[in-house]
Order: sequence, then C-alpha cells, then structure tokens
Amino acid sequence: MAEVATRKRRSGGRAGNATRRGGSAIDQMPWNPPVNIDAPTEPLNSEGIEAIHGAAMTILEEIGIDILNAEALEIFKEAGCIADGEKVRIGRDFIMEMVGKAPTEFTLTPRNLDRTITVGGNNLLFGNVSSPPNYWDLEIGRKVPGTREMCKNLLKLSQYFNCIHFVGGYPVEPVDIHASVRHLDVLYDKLTLTDKVAHAYSLGKERVEDVMEMVRIAGGLSHEEFEASPRMYTNINSTSPLKHDEPMLDGWMRCARRGQGLVVTPFTLAGAMAPVTMAGAVAQSLAEGLIAIALAQYIRPGAPCVIGTFTSNVDMKSGAPAFGTPEYMRATQMTGQLARFYGLPMRASGVCAANVPDSQSMWETSNSLWSAVQSRTNMVYHAAGWLEGGLIASPEKFVMDCEVLQQIQRYMDPMLTATDEDALALDAIREVGSEGHFFGVQHTQDRYSTAFYQPFLSDWKNFEGWEAAGGVWTAERAHTTYKRILAEFEAPAMDESIREELAAFVARRKEEGGAPTDF
Repeated sequence: MAEVATRKRRSGGRAGNATRRGGSAIDQMPWNPPVNIDAPTEPLNSEGIEAIHGAAMTILEEIGIDILNAEALEIFKEAGCIADGEKVRIGRDFIMEMVGKAPTEFTLTPRNLDRTITVGGNNLLFGNVSSPPNYWDLEIGRKVPGTREMCKNLLKLSQYFNCIHFVGGYPVEPVDIHASVRHLDVLYDKLTLTDKVAHAYSLGKERVEDVMEMVRIAGGLSHEEFEASPRMYTNINSTSPLKHDEPMLDGWMRCARRGQGLVVTPFTLAGAMAPVTMAGAVAQSLAEGLIAIALAQYIRPGAPCVIGTFTSNVDMKSGAPAFGTPEYMRATQMTGQLARFYGLPMRASGVCAANVPDSQSMWETSNSLWSAVQSRTNMVYHAAGWLEGGLIASPEKFVMDCEVLQQIQRYMDPMLTATDEDALALDAIREVGSEGHFFGVQHTQDRYSTAFYQPFLSDWKNFEGWEAAGGVWTAERAHTTYKRILAEFEAPAMDESIREELAAFVARRKEEGGAPTDF
C-alpha cells in the first residue's frame, strides 16, 4: 500500500477545477467557502442559556438516555456512569469534561486537497440534499422512487456547483440497487464523480468500514495517513425521545476510533418526539447529542465532533413535520447559542415541507438557511435539492437553492462592508455632484462588472422583456439549467490505478455479500 500512498493526487476535470467560475451552462461564483462575518442572533439571555443547559444536564443525570448498543453501554459503565438496564445516567461534570476535549475547529480533507474545508469557528459550509427515497423533476412530472442514474445526476450537480462544499449521503436513495451493496455502488459513484468531502452512513460495521476504506483508497492514503486527520465524516441521529440505537452507535464508535468527522443530530419534532415548547425540545435535543459526543471523546479524546439540530415542529392538524417555520428558526438560533456555550461546531439544515419547487419551497428553505446563518451554523446539510420534508429530491430545487446559496456567499463578502477611501468614493461623489449620474464616472466603470451579485437563475427583466423571452417561470429555467449542466459535466480526474483499485474493492465486497439486511 506504500505505492498507493505516494501516488500523485490530482484535481482537475472541467467540473472539478476549484478556481473556475463555471462552464457554458452558467457563470457561477468560484469555490470560496464563506466566513460568517455577522454577529449571531441570540434570542436567549444568559439566564436562558443556563436554564436550557441545566435542563439538558438534568435529563442526562436524572431521566437518562437509552443506549441500545451493548458495546457503548459497557463503555459508559467503564467510565463510571450509572446504567439501569439500557438506560444510562451521566453526571454533568463528566459530560462537561468530555465535551471540553472536543476541538472547536477541525479540517476535513478530501482527495482533492483544494477542496479541504474547515469546520467550526465562523466558517459556513453547505452540503447537498441527502437520503430522500423519492425523486421529482419537471420532465417526469410526478414523484417516483430514486434510481442510481438519478443519484448520479444529483452527485454531478453536487460536484458542479462551487457553493456546495461537502457531499452528504445518497442525494436520492437508489432503490434499484439492493440494500446490501447499495453503499458500495453509491460511494464508488460519489468518489469518482466528485472530489469533495464525502459522508458515510453509520448503519453497522460493514457499511461504515467499507466507506472508510473506499475513501482511503480514493485519496491514495496509507492507513496511517487516513487516521492522522479526518478525511470523511458520518452523521447519526438519536431515536427521539431519549434513545440511541445499535447500528448508528456502532458506526459512530468506529469513526471515532479512526479519527474521522462525527456529527450527531437528534431529530426532535416538537409536539411529537419532543416537548411542544421550544425550550424543552432544544434541551432534549442537546441531551441526546451531548451523550454521543461524550462517548466519542471517551473513546478518542480530541475526536472531531459537531452538535447538530433538527428541532422543528409538527403540523398539529395532521402530524406531518413542518420546516422553515418561525419555531424552527428560533430553535436553530437557540441551539447555536448553546453550541457556542459548549465550544462545539454546529450543524443545521436547509429544509422545507413543500412538495414541489414552488414559492412555498423557497420561502421555507430560505427561512431555514438564514436561521443557519443567524445561529452561526458551520455545516448546513440538505442546503440544495430537498422537498416534502426530506422524502423527495429534485434537481430543479437543487438549482434554485444554489442561487440562494450563492447570494448568501456574496452577502458575506467583506468587500460589501469595506469603508476604506476607495469604498467611500468621495471623489466620485464630488465629480457627479447634484446634477449628474454615476453610470459614466470612472469609479463605476472600473467596478461595474463585479460591483453587484450577478444571478445565474433569477430573471431581472421587466414583465414585457420576460414575456417577450417566452415567459419562463423559475422552475422551468432551473430545469433547463440542470440539463445543460449534465450535458457539459466532466468528472474530476482520478489516477487510473486508484479507480481500478476502487472498482476491485467494490467487486470483492459484492462477492462477499456486502452488508447484512433484513430482507
């Protein structure tokens, strides 16, 4: 394997070049993960922070969390925690000691070193939609189960857009591939069609171990190099209320031992799996997340961990989840305050309950995205392509969301708040005075092409101009754009020997049966 470790690591490929603005399909902004320069929104005062922290600690100390993984249960016992059957109770001193070992900031390094990202601090990172079982686009015109081809197309969009910084789970679940080998085919596609940081599902030993090995191979890394710094990440969800299941904790511990990125995201829907009040729902979510982080830190002190939030509310008329609501926004902001209190990086999501890429889908997604910005979130999952509460992935919605993501990136450009002599433009103001205009002055001419954000999807023509151009609505323009992107897409370059090694690994693991399933 020493030969693999020293291979030249290549970026490149037309869609894989981190410095380009785009091909003929669109003129997009360059790769430039934004830094959040705004002060966070803080709805809680210091007493409120202490109250929610205290409630989370009380849940851990007095009520407890069910740990359904036998190995994790034994580790908690070894650490001196109280276990009553599967229920674990942990003192706040131990929790805070363990959480204090987690880094406030860390890097994730994919096979293309130019796509390395920093998680934590003021860094703001966007990821693609992950895990919907269904797909919708304008051409099909209805909701259909996902396929490998649909999954590959969404991976191509994930690679193409520079405002997507990491690649989450399956952008749509390819149900035409048997579950025992699905992870092998999708990770092969992900690692060959993209060169950004990749995700592994923590669903038992085989899936997570296979993905870690495939990421290692794709990076041309020795085992020692792979474990020296995080090269990929996983995300687990608690089984709310107050449980962690067996397979997810298994994958969590395996990634922790090998120093890979760890994100824990309780899925707490207020009124269903959590209290109907936001303070109670956030406190429960924190308790469920912090116990997993404590486990990781006990196993490997300094393991890179992220606390996630997926606290929203249900529609009390139907029981369906609602997203992008005022309650969702406040819960995200509140969790952000507590994440900073604990010194942990934070994950949130760009989500909606809408069923098609319409106006509702965009205002709900924009609400959720901006609450992530306001809460100083570091990793925003599902930032492009999510519909129907996570049950549908849509390429049109993906393109529409990327327009919003680019605008957020531009909004964070320090140039917009510059106050130097050039930015104050007093000479130009003197030149124009009260009689002229600024179109023709040299100050404008020198800057007109870069002064303002230029959209790739929004249509700024007046009604008559828009109507004369065919009166094309936004989702239709997004459909045309994604088709153009797929037509011009070129996968990022990969050393042929690495590609062959990846393919051989996939073939061998398929021969061995892949991962066990229930069917």
